[in-house]
Order: sequence, then structure tokens, then C-alpha cells
Amino acid sequence: MSDTSSPDINPKYAWRELARADGLKRPAADRLADFLEVYGHYDEATAREQAMRCVQCPDPLCVTGCPLGNRIPEWMALTAEGHFSEAAAVLHSQTNLPEITARFCPSDRLCEALCILDGKAQPISIRTIEQFLNEYAFAHGESEMAAVAPNGLTVAVVGAGPGGLACADALSRRGYAITVFDWRLVAGGLLVSGTPAFRLEKSIVERRIEMLRKHGVTFRLGAKLGEDFTCAELRDDFDAIYLGFGARKVRDLDLPGRNLAGVDQALTLLLQAQAALTGDGGRIQVSGKRVVVLGGGDMAMDCLRTALRLGAREVVCAYRRDAANLPGAHSEYENAIEEGARFIFQAAPMAVLGNDLGQVTGVRLLRTELGGAGAGGRRPFRAVAGTEFDVTTDFVFLALGFEPVPLPNDSLFSALSLNDKNGIAVDENQMTNIPGVFAGGDVVHGPSTVLEVVRDARRAARGIEAHLADQRVTRPRLAATVLGGSQ
Repeated sequence: MSDTSSPDINPKYAWRELARADGLKRPAADRLADFLEVYGHYDEATAREQAMRCVQCPDPLCVTGCPLGNRIPEWMALTAEGHFSEAAAVLHSQTNLPEITARFCPSDRLCEALCILDGKAQPISIRTIEQFLNEYAFAHGESEMAAVAPNGLTVAVVGAGPGGLACADALSRRGYAITVFDWRLVAGGLLVSGTPAFRLEKSIVERRIEMLRKHGVTFRLGAKLGEDFTCAELRDDFDAIYLGFGARKVRDLDLPGRNLAGVDQALTLLLQAQAALTGDGGRIQVSGKRVVVLGGGDMAMDCLRTALRLGAREVVCAYRRDAANLPGAHSEYENAIEEGARFIFQAAPMAVLGNDLGQVTGVRLLRTELGGAGAGGRRPFRAVAGTEFDVTTDFVFLALGFEPVPLPNDSLFSALSLNDKNGIAVDENQMTNIPGVFAGGDVVHGPSTVLEVVRDARRAARGIEAHLADQRVTRPRLAATVLGGSQ
């Protein structure tokens, strides 16, 4: 516990007397020289002062705005008093993988956007205080998982991305024997393979996975559903199943010139950049080249900032709406600006231009006009005829988000009921129409955020525990008659 305090500050008016302070940010020039994380963490005194700004309102909208239902005012009050261990315990009671979710949380659109201080003063630095508490807990050995007596029940988790890891984390803390299956050779999914280290250093994910292994979670990596294991085997060998694997593919764009050399998916560059950190140079060489990224979400920001770190001489983002309607976190947009990215707003792509050798030479854009607020909050747009203009470039990367892919052709999946998004239908406990089979994340909602998949995984863990408790038997089996027999 820290003894550092600010005795001259009246806690009742700390929100007015203390300015908001975000975590220390590394200078842009330093950031461009590596792939290390951008932000540092508060020291104890700053964490206390910033937490003191919370006014402890009786109807905290920040909690309502958090997909995980974090009890923010409670751990804010404890942090303000210097009770960091207790604050971290409250925080961790509402989420799994908190050190990961905090790094992906678009707090400026969620909890901080709903802070009652917003408009009167700057909102509380919720995300930065949360990150401080997570690292404090790790540094003091308070994130270690307590030993729990095995309860004799087993659960198969299909998918080692954030959803699968969160479900394994939650259930292993309750004595379940967990086996996580994934087709990749490394656990972590896109957290490891497709997320730039400046947003999430891989050591953070590896630290959590090692904790799970120490707590008895088994990983079967390089194991493909339908080839290396079957649903019949899972039904025979486990008491419950959680389907938490990614079910998405990158969205493409049907444009003239799409097949020119130099047009690629943003994810391809991100995957290559991660592989390059382990020695694979990759086929896309942007050093000294001009780059245009189409899109405005987090993947677009990741691609822009990765291209800059790989030595691109000019990096431009073209987006159909304005800056206020960017779907990604505003902080990532600000970081991209600081690092040298240029933005062209209200510009829709019409064609990719090329030379006689089939190489990209530019992209043709068309100006757009924005309408009123749309159903989802983002303003619709329309193209303005006759406003075409060209931007010279050597590479065009598509960062248009993801779309769902069909579920595997498998006896289990053919027996599952689907929702109106063609994902797996689940009840309020994430259980499918087949007792003992649970699902969450992409396979339910389509492409989902890290916070959404962790929320589903926590809900499924509670549902699995309730379901197996209701069975009143040691090893309940999934009914083969319901599943239509074995594969």
C-alpha cells in the first residue's frame, strides 16, 4: 500500500482540482523505432490521485457502459485510499484476462464516455487506473491462481483465442479439468499472431497462458476439428464443451484493379510483421514505399502504424466518413497521427490504378457527404458524383473488418439451432439447444470484440457450472440421440 497522498486536496472536489492525467506516452520518434507498447503505467501516487477524481455517483453509468459490468466505483474508492490489492481483487472478480481486456477496451466510447464528469471536467482515467491495478497485482504476486481441489469434471474448450482462454481461466479456478484445442501451433489466436506488439506485447499473453498451464489447463495445439479430433470424441471424453473459436474472414472489396500486385489485406501485413519479429522477412516490403489503407477501424490503425514502423515513406488512410465516425478507438487514431499517418476523410474508393506491369500506381477516390445520425449512431454517407481524385501509392491495404464464415460441416454443428445471424443460437447462459454444449463470441454473434468474447466466456463458465450441478451425476454425457449419432 502506498503512503503517498495529497493532503491539500479536498476529496469532494478532487475532480475539479486535479486535472486528468493519462499514462505516460513514449515520444512518437521512439515508438517508430520498435514495436514496444506505447503507454507506461501510473506510479502509486498518481493512481491514488486520479482515482480520487471519481465522485462515486449513486447511479454509475460507467458500470452500465462496461460490457463486463466492472464494479468501477468500488475499485476506484479502494485505489484512492491506497488499497491496491483489494481494488485489484474487486476488478478481477468481474473479468478474466483483465490485463488483456484493458488494453483493447475502447474506454473513450464506453465507460469514460458515460462518466458523469464528461462535460464538466475531463472524465476519470478509468482504463489507465485499471491497467495500473492489473500490473500492481502481477508485480506483487496477487494474480496467481489459488490452488483448487479438482471437482472431477472435465470441459473441452475449442479455440485458444481470448474467449477460449477466458473460459479456461474461469473454470479452472473452480476445479474443472480443462483441455483447450486449437488448430494453431501457438495459443492466443489473433492476440498473438495478428495484433501488433505496440498494442499488446506477446509476453502479456504468454504470461497468462503459463499461469493456466501451471493451474492444470492442458493445451492441444495444432489440432484441427474433423482431422485430429472429432465431436464424437469430445462428447465421449468431456462433461461439457465450450465452442469459442474464431469464425471470421477478412472482408474484401470488389474494385477495378483489385488484383493488381500491391493490393492486399491489412491482416496479411500484420501477420507478416509479427512473423518478421521471429525472423521471417515476408513477401511484402513497404520500406521506402507509399501506402494507402482503406478503412477506419482498429485494424486500419494497426496497419497504418505497422507500415510506418516498417519504414514506409508515406502512409495515408482513406475513410468514407469523418473522424468523429471512425469505428476504432480515438486514442489509436491520435497515435497514428502523432506517428506520421495522414488521413483523407469522406472519401470512398472507386478503383485501384496500375501500370502495364500490373503494379499498383494509385487509388481513385470519390468524395462523400454525410447524412444525419444512423440507426447505429454512425452517420450514413453518399457519394458525390464528379468529385473523383487520385492518390499516388505503391501499396493498397484493405482494412474493412471481418465477416462471419459458415460453421464446420460436422454432425454436432448440423444439429445446432442457428440465430438470425446464422450463428449458433444460445440461451442466457450461452448454452445451445444441445444440453452440455455452450458457445460464445464469433460463432454466436459473428465478428466480435475482445470484450464481447470474454463476456460470453464468463457467462458460459457460469452456465456450465450450473448445468453440471443440475445433472447430479459424476460424468454426464451428451445424448447421442439428440446429436444424431456419432460421426
